[in-house]
Amino acid sequence: MSRQRYRLSCRTAAAVAAVAGLGLAASACSSSGSSNASGGGKVTVSIDCAPTAANNPVQHKEWLADVATFEKANPKITIKSVYNYPCEVPATFTAMLRAGTEPDIFYTYFTDLPQVLIAGQAADITPYVNSKTVPTLKDIVPGAMRAVTAGKTIYGLPTSNYTQGLVYNRMLFSKAGLDPNNPPTTWAQVEADAAKIAKLGHGIYGYGDYSAGNTGGWHFSSYMDAMGGKMVNTATAPPSAAFDTADGTAILTALHTMRFTDHAMSPTQGLTWGSLQQQMAENKLGMYIAAPDDIYNVIVPTDKGDVNNFGMGPLPSASGTPAGSLGGGNTYIFAKHDTPAQIEAGIKFIDFEDLTPGVGQFNFARTKADGQPVGFPEPELFDGAAGTKINELRTKFATVNTSNFAAFVKASEEDLGEPLDAQAVYKTLDPVMLAVLTEPNANISALLKTASTNVNEILANSPG
Repeated sequence: MSRQRYRLSCRTAAAVAAVAGLGLAASACSSSGSSNASGGGKVTVSIDCAPTAANNPVQHKEWLADVATFEKANPKITIKSVYNYPCEVPATFTAMLRAGTEPDIFYTYFTDLPQVLIAGQAADITPYVNSKTVPTLKDIVPGAMRAVTAGKTIYGLPTSNYTQGLVYNRMLFSKAGLDPNNPPTTWAQVEADAAKIAKLGHGIYGYGDYSAGNTGGWHFSSYMDAMGGKMVNTATAPPSAAFDTADGTAILTALHTMRFTDHAMSPTQGLTWGSLQQQMAENKLGMYIAAPDDIYNVIVPTDKGDVNNFGMGPLPSASGTPAGSLGGGNTYIFAKHDTPAQIEAGIKFIDFEDLTPGVGQFNFARTKADGQPVGFPEPELFDGAAGTKINELRTKFATVNTSNFAAFVKASEEDLGEPLDAQAVYKTLDPVMLAVLTEPNANISALLKTASTNVNEILANSPG
C-alpha cells in the first residue's frame, strides 16, 4: 500500500542532457528497441494517476510538459492522461477490476497484483520487457519487480517504493521544549513527547493515526514489523494470523493511552489517508508514521507546509531499534485489453517518466528549478549504476536540510514487504484501530482475538 503517487518532472531531452550530463536522457525520449508502436500506425494509451491541477499544480504542469516532450519524440503515440486523486481507493479499484473499466495502464499498490490476476485483468508483458526497452531493468531492486511478477510472468513495471518512519514537526518539538534533532525512538518516548506537544493547546495534538480505508491496519502492520513481530505466519498451512501477541497488545495500549489518558490524540477519529498530512502542514500535529514522500509529495506541495518544519526518525519500537519496516510501493499494470502496440508504447512512456535517472520523477534539476524540495532519502527503486546516478543527482540538487532526516536514514530499517493478503488483513484491523481510538474502555485482548479469528478465515479461503 502507498499514498498518492505524484510525478516529478522532465525537461526536454536536450535540456536534461545539458543540465545533468546524462546520455540516458536523450535515449529515453526516443525509440529504444523494436516497436510496433513507432513502426506501425498511431496508437493511444490511457494512463492512470496523472497529477491533478487542483491538488498539485506544479507537478500537473510538469506532467503536461513530460507528455508533450514524449509525444514530440514519439509522434505516433498519444498519451491520454487519467486524472484521479487519490490514485487508488480500494473499493473503487475493486469495482473497476470487476467491470473491466481500468485504463490501458493502471496504478496499483505492490499488494494488488493477486487481486488483479484473480479478476483476469492483467496483460502478460514479459516479451516486451528487456534491457533495450527498459535500460535500467537490471538495477531495479528485486522486491519492486516481485510486485509486478507472478512466477516468471511480468504484468507491469514498478514506479516507486518506500519504507516508513516517524514523521515529526520540528517547530512543535521546539515549542514544546523538546529537541528537534532527537526524535523519540521508543513507544515510551513517543507517549511522553506527544503529551508535551498536546499541552501547547490551540487544537494541537501530539500524535495521529488512521483507522479507516484499510490505512489503520496498514499502520498497525508497520508497527508490528518495527517491534519484531509479524502479521501473518506463512510457515503454517494454511497461513495464520500472528498479531494477537504481547507486541500487538503493547502497540494498541500505547495508542489507547495517548488517546484517553494523555489526551495527546484528537477526539476526531476514523481518519484515513490525507487527513494527517494536512494536520501536519497546518502545524496542528506533532507526529505520525509515514514514508518520506508524504512530506515531498503531499505535506509541502499540496497542503502548503514549510519543508523546514519536518523531520523523520525511525519507527517507534519497544527497544528503540526497529526490527524492520513494512515496505511497499506503487506499480503500473497493463490491462488485459491492451494491444501489442499499446503495451510497447506504454513501456516506452513509463521508462521515460519513471525509470530513467535525470528524467521524469528523477529529474531533480527541474524539481529544484520549480521550487520543489529535493534531497529526501526515498524512493530507492534502484541498486547498481542507476541507483548510484540517482543518488548523485539527488545530492547535487538537494534543497532540503538532509540532517532533518538523518535519524531515519541511520536507522536503515529493513524493508519487510507487506503481509499475505495485505489489503484484506488491513481492512480487518481497521475496526480494531478505530475501537482503540474511540472507546475509553476498549477491550484490547478481545479486539485482537476477534481480528485474529477473522484473518484466519480470510487466509484459509485465500486462493494464494
